[in-house]
Amino acid sequence: MRNDGVTFSIAGHAYWAPGLTTPDAWVQWATAPVAAPTTPEHVARADPPVKAMPPMLRRRAGFFGKMALEVAYECLQGRTDVPVVFCSRHGEVARALELLTDLARGEPLSPTAFSMSVHNANVGLLTIARKDRANHIALAAGGATIETAVIEACGLLADGAASVLLVACEAPLPKLFVPFLEVQEEAHAWAWLLTAPAGDPISLRWRASGDAVTTDLPDSLAAARFHLGGAAAMARCDGRLRWQWRRGPDGAGGNA
Repeated sequence: MRNDGVTFSIAGHAYWAPGLTTPDAWVQWATAPVAAPTTPEHVARADPPVKAMPPMLRRRAGFFGKMALEVAYECLQGRTDVPVVFCSRHGEVARALELLTDLARGEPLSPTAFSMSVHNANVGLLTIARKDRANHIALAAGGATIETAVIEACGLLADGAASVLLVACEAPLPKLFVPFLEVQEEAHAWAWLLTAPAGDPISLRWRASGDAVTTDLPDSLAAARFHLGGAAAMARCDGRLRWQWRRGPDGAGGNA
């Protein structure tokens, strides 16, 4: 299967994880031989501040949502009318599990917890707080969540958007799900402001592949390491497709 893929540029970015809250810390992580952005001493984490959001709305978000909102606000830098693509492989699964547990016990459900457990809750909260009516979407696509989100964002660029905000967010799964994990999840969020190719573009291509799933990092952290670490290329497999990321003008043609 041949596919010419998509090409884009990243005009702005923001990253946040417990213990990694500065650009320099993230670059150091991306260039060091470590598997995760956090260390055991960061388990007792502090919530992201999300100072740009009104307190009444900010209180609705949990730790997961605050990570996503923090990087979204930082990356937007006051821009308005920017479409948003929010992506997460698992989303607010911890909230959902708590709700299902309460339901099984016959306990009443929290309306706030229920409303914030759906996949588009936090991106919706962002648009409400900013009074921004730009298009927004939330998606999940297993081990190819980031690549699928990039394709969606590039589709919006092709449809006429000047820029698109891509927000990725993940958190460790509850212990119940640990036996089923392909790769260890870490708490983190990042945002890219995608534009049409310019300057130092990035290309993404894909083809069918039966290769084993890449398990050294979750897809979102692999993309973060590629972006910040300066590598010329990165290849990943999700069990169905092989994804090829390339940096620079020479990556704009050919097949993965």
